[in-house]
Amino acid sequence: MSASFFIGVDVGSASVRAGIYDAQGRRLTFAVRPIAQFHIAPNQVEQSSEDIWSSVCQVVQTCVQNAGVSPESVCSIGFDATCSLVAVGEKGKGISISETGDESHDIMMWMDHRATYEAQKINATRDPALEFVGGEVSVEMELPKVCWLKRHFPERYQQAWRLFDLADYLVWRATGNDVASVCTLSCKWNYLSHEKRFSQSLLERVGLPDLPKKIPTTILQPGELAGYLRTDVAQAFGLTTKVVVASGMIDAHAGGLALVGSQPEHNLALIGGTSNCHMLVSPQPVNVPGVWGPYWGAMLPGWWLSEGGQSAAGALVEWTLRQSDAWPELHHEAEKSGESIYAIVNRWVDSLEKRDIWPTAQLHVLADHHGNRSPRANPLARGAVSGLTLEQGTDALARYYLATLQAIAYGTRHIIETMAQAGHVITQLTVCGGVTKNPTWLREYANITGLALHLCADDDVVTLGAAITGAVACGAFKTLTDAAKVMVHQGDIITPNPSTFDFHQAKYQAYIKMYEHQQHIMRNMQAWCEQ
Repeated sequence: MSASFFIGVDVGSASVRAGIYDAQGRRLTFAVRPIAQFHIAPNQVEQSSEDIWSSVCQVVQTCVQNAGVSPESVCSIGFDATCSLVAVGEKGKGISISETGDESHDIMMWMDHRATYEAQKINATRDPALEFVGGEVSVEMELPKVCWLKRHFPERYQQAWRLFDLADYLVWRATGNDVASVCTLSCKWNYLSHEKRFSQSLLERVGLPDLPKKIPTTILQPGELAGYLRTDVAQAFGLTTKVVVASGMIDAHAGGLALVGSQPEHNLALIGGTSNCHMLVSPQPVNVPGVWGPYWGAMLPGWWLSEGGQSAAGALVEWTLRQSDAWPELHHEAEKSGESIYAIVNRWVDSLEKRDIWPTAQLHVLADHHGNRSPRANPLARGAVSGLTLEQGTDALARYYLATLQAIAYGTRHIIETMAQAGHVITQLTVCGGVTKNPTWLREYANITGLALHLCADDDVVTLGAAITGAVACGAFKTLTDAAKVMVHQGDIITPNPSTFDFHQAKYQAYIKMYEHQQHIMRNMQAWCEQ
């Protein structure tokens, strides 16, 4: 065991990360490389599979070179990725999903909302399969995107040999084996994993009866062996063809696996990034309106998965900072000091709180700027701010930033309460992602949810989760739970401050009311526009 090493590769929205881990979960080395996003039009975001694969090769090669271990000692590699749609032709060449026709734009990103009409048409079928996705598909899932492609570019749809989730594409690219994972298909393609089938009635109603022919017929569980590195890929990675490749995972689910794998029950995993994902497993299926699932075995074999989410989290915080007149000052100070912008703005918050104990008492943010994924399941929801003044400068930025952090945490509380009302029991919140680097945001999550936040010692748990799948696939551990117990280590615990509970209870009620009021306004204006 001591001479065995495992690679995890995490393809996020804006970068590819790779790490090499030993059998105790210690990370030897880590590499990051950016990947391109193409914002073609509002709510249309595309990527290139060649750009992503090139970055994958570079980060893995860099890790192998820097780790100081022999290529022969690397036993496995696990891939995770965002749940984005990849279109591939007969000879493995990408097929454009873009209105521009650019052949390199063969990926429709998860955050692409162009298929809102198609999502509505799918949900209007009220097919029984929708019961296993919280009652409604999201525009961020794959069936709406595939319907959009077929409706707008039927010839490209017909040319597609395979329609992959990005994680499955990476596994195919690495091994040449035509496989998919229960994780991707259950969570994003409406595959009924508990019955090992698609709903043919649903596919026929939405005009995709032939979709199963465009998806790999071999479907693997998390941590299963998908194959071995192809010769050319092994050379590009600096590894051998004996390296085992695990079945693919969605990025948030790889993080969730690491967070709850050793202690599954009543443990909600919060994976904070560009968006937020909330993963909860249970021994029995629990249907939660507006929360995706329950999915059988999609993250942890033998357990049902419920998945809440927020479409904009880290992305909303960054957007908020950039709107302020104090953004240039914040950016300049960060460059001058070598610190992150968040370290500096957190100090501004500390300063403000010394002079004003409740800086956001009259400033409220509704954090639905990119729609509401859960539990409203409303992609047309919009963000809002109540309590604006003419205040400017660093105090104004700190106040608005803090209100935004709180708003996103209120959204998480809303998801937790909805899960609990449906019958889930949640006693622990385990957290990973970029949020763990922001102590002010962690404080707000703890105070607003009333739950202690459990962190992991590793600061990139998603990549570690991908490595864990490989460690199981190559036989180093029997189960994912066995691997998680050894490879994942406890970090800090952030406890809530009871003295803040009444304040946040009042603000949380305002948060709920803001959505209701805004929906009333939107309905009235829509009715007027339709006159």
